[in-house]
Amino acid sequence: MTGKTVFISGGTSGINLGIAKGFAAQGDKVLVFGRDAVKAEAAAQEIRDETGGVAMAGSADVRDMEAIRTLFAQASETLGAPTVVIAGAAGNFMSPAVGISANGFKTVIDIDLLGTYNVFRAAYDFIVKPGASLIAITAPQAVQPLPQQVHVCAAKAGVNMVVKVLAMEWGQAGIRVNAISPGPILGTEGVERMAPTEEDKLKWSAHTALRRFGTASDIAQAAIFLSSAQGTYITGTILDCDGGMKLGDASGDYLTLPKR
Repeated sequence: MTGKTVFISGGTSGINLGIAKGFAAQGDKVLVFGRDAVKAEAAAQEIRDETGGVAMAGSADVRDMEAIRTLFAQASETLGAPTVVIAGAAGNFMSPAVGISANGFKTVIDIDLLGTYNVFRAAYDFIVKPGASLIAITAPQAVQPLPQQVHVCAAKAGVNMVVKVLAMEWGQAGIRVNAISPGPILGTEGVERMAPTEEDKLKWSAHTALRRFGTASDIAQAAIFLSSAQGTYITGTILDCDGGMKLGDASGDYLTLPKR
């Protein structure tokens, strides 16, 4: 048991739910929240059932700073001041740029980029200082251009810069700010959207150095490390947790050559 209190936006499904389970399993108290109160409560119950831990559900849109502040105030009274805050809410869809309306582009920017800023800025007034760990969930698209993802590439590049600037500004208060950039994670909406068939999945995994997809637990362990005593001198870092996928991006098709 580590005794942390962890607030997680977008914690009702996918990678972020996996992160919540990872913290809860080691005895930390968690708040999971999103726009849908029913989904949030279902996620919290799932965490309690699987881990036996303490999990609170909340409802707030990450685009609404005041709604987040209100929720964080309530959760801080119930669970205690947060020591870890995960900004994981995200929006995505596949489309070439000519098919994306201004509103569609703005929606992803608002959820991913503005949402990350809002969660961190609201958290600043409640987190334990010094000692807090803030973690954004970014994506490879932040640095790797990808067709049909111009909106996500722009949003996640912004997220990376938010992380680095806040690490500089808030370091003197003893707050660490980092990001995790997951590779392809099995069971997530993103993988199913971008690799809907088994053939697609095999081709994708062949371009990772470890020749496999990741799991939500892999990302949870990265978040736990960044928030642990072993990570107290790490800040402003974008941690690739992608099985070596970017190595394939850097070296063309080398990863798909026969084993030697």
